[in-house]
Amino acid sequence: MLLAQLEAFSEVARLGNVSRAADSLSVTQPALTARLQGLERELGVELFVRASRGMALTDAGRALLPYAHRAIAQVVEGQKAIEDLRSGKTGELFIAAAPAVSTYVLPAVLKSFQTSHPRVRMGVRTGHTEEVLDMVLRREVHLGVGRPIRHPDAELIPVFDDELVLVVSRHHSFAQRDRIRLQELADDRLILFDRASSYYELTSSLIRQAGVVPESVIEVDNVEAAKKMVIEGLGVALLPRMALLAELRARALRPVRVIGAPPIRRPIVAIRRTDAGIPMGPVADFLELLQRRRPGH
Repeated sequence: MLLAQLEAFSEVARLGNVSRAADSLSVTQPALTARLQGLERELGVELFVRASRGMALTDAGRALLPYAHRAIAQVVEGQKAIEDLRSGKTGELFIAAAPAVSTYVLPAVLKSFQTSHPRVRMGVRTGHTEEVLDMVLRREVHLGVGRPIRHPDAELIPVFDDELVLVVSRHHSFAQRDRIRLQELADDRLILFDRASSYYELTSSLIRQAGVVPESVIEVDNVEAAKKMVIEGLGVALLPRMALLAELRARALRPVRVIGAPPIRRPIVAIRRTDAGIPMGPVADFLELLQRRRPGH
């Protein structure tokens, strides 16, 4: 039973005339008649009889008519739902994000997204990127945001690059200088955060490769704690720029350039299942916002 057959049946029932129904549906009369005959063959009953005033429904036709109307209405609603989804007006958007992204990037992006998509249902989950990838692969979220992790079933979409910045308190001796040598960190206390994160490994790797052994090390479990330690003058830290905007603007923390050390940048990507298809609707609009709205802007 095809939609075109039900539409032909419904329109003939409404107009009582095959010719006018064909004109209404923009098909030829033979084509519409063929649809009706095919429907009758499939059901094994006659749906119309010719009457003095045109085509009249049989008992079987009257029994089928409300179901035909409902089926056509359901298809129309389905088409509208797809159109609304494609336009981004309605739908769902569930995101998984690494802690730094969910804390320092997502709030502003989601505020803009919600303003332009008030009817989209949203949800956010946080975890390390390995957990984010797992949520994407299990279809618990539409997309994840974190560092690149390769997986055969995952597509990585570049979003922005974050940078690790050496910061000190405004009272630190480094704050009066434009730049320092990496080896000078050996005379200071280094503050590291979140041993499970890639930031920790990037910082540790830079220090090891330069042969620098800091005076001592403080390890904390999150960026906010690391920032407060630095502000209080307890040491220096390499922290993601996306997490430093407020403190740098207020000059509570001072950035210091390290001579001889290459910029430490970490790409941030959106993670999607490879079989999820081309992003559309809310997912596509959110991705565009995320790529357009770089941290710090």
